[in-house]
Amino acid sequence: MLPVEEALAAVLSAAAAASAARRGAAEAVPLHDALGLVLAEDVRAPDPLPPFRASIKDGYAVVASDGPGEYPVITESRAGDDALGVVVTPGTVAYVTTGGPIPDGADAVVQVEDTEQLAGAPDGSKRVRILVRPTQGQDIRNVGRDIEKDSVVLKSGEHIGPAEIGLLATVGVTTVKVYRRPTIAVFSTGDELVEPVTSSLSRGQIRDSNRDMLLAAAIQHKCKVVDLGIAKDTEESLKEHMDAALSSDADIILTSGGVSMGDRDLVKPCLASMGKIHFEKIQMKPGKPLTFAEIVTEDSSKPSKKVLAFGLPGNPVSCVVCFNIFVVPAIRSLSGWSNPHLPRVHARLLHPLRGDPHRQEFHRAVIRWVPDDGSGRPGYVAESTGQQASSRLLSMKSANALLEVPLVGQMLEAGTSMQAILISDMTSSPFDKLPTASNPLPSHLFPSAKSVSTDLSQVPASQNTEVKVAILTVSDTVSSGAGPDRSGPRAISVVNSSSEKLGGATVVATAVVPDDVEKIKNILVKWSDIDRVSLILTLGGTGFTPRDVTPEATKSVIEKEAPGLTYVMLQESLKVTPFAMLSRATAGIRGSTLIINMPGNPNAVAECTEALLPALKHALKQIKGDKREKHPRHVPHAEAAPVDQWDRSFRAASSGRGCSCEP
Repeated sequence: MLPVEEALAAVLSAAAAASAARRGAAEAVPLHDALGLVLAEDVRAPDPLPPFRASIKDGYAVVASDGPGEYPVITESRAGDDALGVVVTPGTVAYVTTGGPIPDGADAVVQVEDTEQLAGAPDGSKRVRILVRPTQGQDIRNVGRDIEKDSVVLKSGEHIGPAEIGLLATVGVTTVKVYRRPTIAVFSTGDELVEPVTSSLSRGQIRDSNRDMLLAAAIQHKCKVVDLGIAKDTEESLKEHMDAALSSDADIILTSGGVSMGDRDLVKPCLASMGKIHFEKIQMKPGKPLTFAEIVTEDSSKPSKKVLAFGLPGNPVSCVVCFNIFVVPAIRSLSGWSNPHLPRVHARLLHPLRGDPHRQEFHRAVIRWVPDDGSGRPGYVAESTGQQASSRLLSMKSANALLEVPLVGQMLEAGTSMQAILISDMTSSPFDKLPTASNPLPSHLFPSAKSVSTDLSQVPASQNTEVKVAILTVSDTVSSGAGPDRSGPRAISVVNSSSEKLGGATVVATAVVPDDVEKIKNILVKWSDIDRVSLILTLGGTGFTPRDVTPEATKSVIEKEAPGLTYVMLQESLKVTPFAMLSRATAGIRGSTLIINMPGNPNAVAECTEALLPALKHALKQIKGDKREKHPRHVPHAEAAPVDQWDRSFRAASSGRGCSCEP
């Protein structure tokens, strides 16, 4: 039996080759049909954003050098109405609304809160008292501040979500070039199968559930589908269905059943006669009898292509589990995803669970984020969906995750932490009562809160993972359960979406601690020295309040400082808010781990990470002593781009992001 890791590597290798051959098969789709697809070309901004100098706040456009005093209001400039032709001269002001154009002559905006309305003049004109001395450029968004003309706002290979749809609309893109969706041909095998519409079953018959399930799963993953019905357990019927699948121009063929050891299990010999079989038995539970093959089409009227064929097990649960673990990554690879793996998180068991001594088990479970996971901190908890027989589809009904139960052959205690593959969202849960800070999970569920492994380097976080990332949210509020953790999930999303740029990064651990130096230090040391993670991102606790102690805790454990990283983050955050200068964030190296303090604001986490991406992969390789990782060629100052041009190169934010990047 082939280990799961090796089998998945074989699937992804074949998928990558097939994907490379079809990369030219991009298609243009309307903007509203692009959700969930992958961009096939860079998208540039045809014009700057904003296209005019715009006010950041409701207030008055002034000449900054005038200073405080009483002034006549000579015009109003509102969003959509630019008071064209009116010039603000020294000694006059103009009323402006948020997003309104700045009249010519004005060079600053004073917010309404820093003014006083005065009684109008007899002629009906308005006057206002300015109470503060503004600085030149105050509260003005200059032309192109958010997006510069001709700048790349989205790159080829990026996954299109709701935010990307909004950004495309912002720059006026109504037709998007995306990688062509894979076509999947599906059929079931078995003399015992009948269509689901059959009202009365004869002895020995069962309704075909796998085909509808696989078709729905393929559609959910943005594939085109071809339904080829049910094949009989004969060589002729199987060959007929396989030929029909190839004629449909399918990229992937999915069959279910007929892959075990019976005398009528004919899918494997059929695939062997048509192509190359990579494997036919996996060391996993459920799903051992899984066959994977490549078929090269030969049609004189068409270019040859590689078709991936999966002979999935006939038991319904085995079928859908294998689909998630092997077929979904193949679909993502063919669809242009840079990281084809399903996301993974760590969760604590709500009850004991026995591990299998012979095969890695993928246990169906429901996981949910709770204020107290039994360790005194927020986190994910996992509950089994019940009896796990591979024929019992009810065990998949409410499951949103597959627990990767290790080969231990013993009972795992409640509170054990293990990895979970997310197979659907976590918007619903069968938990009757969710734990809270005042009503935590019962302590008897977590007698020892042990982890399967105390060394995360031994945990199979993701296939071919090179960079293990841990994320630490530092917050009294979140730790006490008084508020949700918004930064942690955002950081996980950012790392997952930037996985390739970071050298194959995967989040292997998350935690929340209060603003306490010793607690922060303890987890930083554990993750660095024991778990050997590559990168630790701390979120929050870097400001001026008495409880902001993350930098102090970090400085006490790092061995080398990395001030350049915090300098780049500061420069990026200052583009959004002047309060960024209050950040005391630090960064440094402990052993082979890079630790970076980031702001607690979710938007700031994304912006700062994006700013660091050009150098992080290089830095992490150097920390591990990779002598092949040389510094990029240093460009002499005479050849280098101007500083402001270098500074602008990091900007790719969407319009009106309005975030606050203060520490």
